[in-house]
Amino acid sequence: MKVLANDGISKSGIEALEKEGFEVLTTTVAQDQLVDYLNKNEIAVLLVRSATKVRADIIDNCPSLKIIGRGGVGMDNIDVAYAREKGIKVINTPAASSGSVAELVFAHLYGGVRFLYDANRNMPLDGDSKFKNLKKNYAGGTELRGKTLGVIGIGRIGQETAKIAIGVGMKVIAFDPYIDSVDIPLHFYDGQTLSFKVDTVSKEEVLKQSDFITLHVPAQKEYVIGKSEIEQMKDGAGIINAARGGVVDEVALVEALEKGKLSFAGLDVFENEPTPAIQVLMNHKLSLSPHIGAATGEAQDRIGVELAEQIIDILK
Repeated sequence: MKVLANDGISKSGIEALEKEGFEVLTTTVAQDQLVDYLNKNEIAVLLVRSATKVRADIIDNCPSLKIIGRGGVGMDNIDVAYAREKGIKVINTPAASSGSVAELVFAHLYGGVRFLYDANRNMPLDGDSKFKNLKKNYAGGTELRGKTLGVIGIGRIGQETAKIAIGVGMKVIAFDPYIDSVDIPLHFYDGQTLSFKVDTVSKEEVLKQSDFITLHVPAQKEYVIGKSEIEQMKDGAGIINAARGGVVDEVALVEALEKGKLSFAGLDVFENEPTPAIQVLMNHKLSLSPHIGAATGEAQDRIGVELAEQIIDILK
């Protein structure tokens, strides 16, 4: 049987599948050519990440397709219910990349409170001629220790982010309409484990009490953070969005940054991917990365192996 990993798959995932007799193709097929390619090659398993969309046209017109796999958590690029209704298995890897996304959140947070997003732009330009001025500009940093992190969406990734926050010495509060409380275990290098309980509170409380807010929610029809939510936040707070583009109103965000209501924001995802708005790309109070939350070697290895194991379990 043939597997098409249209958005790529780790070497470890390929090896696990080939060991069980699967043929793995890693050609990147254009969206409008996908139906023809799947049929011509009699593809049984289509693996995607966020780039490829699997809608009704593929589900209806590719009779050889038995499994659709999403390397990662969110499956908003797949018509999941429709595929399952048509007898196609839909799988994903909800836990494999959680730690990597959480670490990126803190990369943006640490860079934000020490102005690294802006210093890294200006040091190459003026570091040799205006060193003292730049030192003065970036001298008013803030520590994360002792601050409050508000987590909107305390699922797997939210919990991994909370673990780092607790380890840093932050207070964690959370809002999640589906979860009342979670136990956050911290596993240390020497085998010790400590557990911390986080009770969820209202969204309004998270907005008002948090020094920094991080979002870990699926794609939404409406903004989770819009103008009214920003107005409820502390003056000088920061926002990190490594979840989905469109859950933060970028126009309201840029306005709040320019007016000084927010001190900085970090974005790994954007409303207009893959062509983010110029106002976002050029804003000097924004820390930016190109949707790389799960893009670590370790996460991709876990994703590949976990997908392979599920495919083997279903088809073998």
